[in-house]
Amino acid sequence: MKLLFDFFPIILFFIAYKVTGNNIYIATGVAIVATGLQLAYTKLKHGKIEKIHLLSFVLLLVLGGLTILLQDKRLIMWKVSIVNWLFAAGFMATEFIGNRKTLVQRMMEKTISLPVSVYVKINRAYAGFFVALGFINMYVFMNYSEPAWVNFKLFGMLGLTLLFMLGQIFFLRKYLATMAVNDNTDANEEA
Repeated sequence: MKLLFDFFPIILFFIAYKVTGNNIYIATGVAIVATGLQLAYTKLKHGKIEKIHLLSFVLLLVLGGLTILLQDKRLIMWKVSIVNWLFAAGFMATEFIGNRKTLVQRMMEKTISLPVSVYVKINRAYAGFFVALGFINMYVFMNYSEPAWVNFKLFGMLGLTLLFMLGQIFFLRKYLATMAVNDNTDANEEA
């Protein structure tokens, strides 16, 4: 469900693009407003906004605003790659800054206990995924039509993200199975 919430502005961008007869400037404005509303909702519901989401919004506001003002669609197309690369940098930076817990470990450790080396592998996989996604986005917008890029932005990126997450589940399955066995053993010992 969180994935759909995260893709909400992109879905509205896509719908606005199609409804307006492929007007990327109106669609960009819709994405800016939708992302602003998304952040406001997050702030009201959770009391805070993650820094990376705020940074993403600022980039959207600046590059999306310039896209509309200068009527240069390349700026909004570049924004997608820049945000993905910032995500990658954020994942990698957590290995070396602060308490050196990876971002993945901080997100997952309350629900799943893994060896630190596994958290590091998953963290690096996320970083690599976001770097690759940034370059794939560049390739698509530089080599295909604007409508093809818009379709890729929604369907291609969502599909790649889902495939990546399935790969992560496949990778974690042996650890999840071990946890289930340990939980059953603990429950039997308590009884």
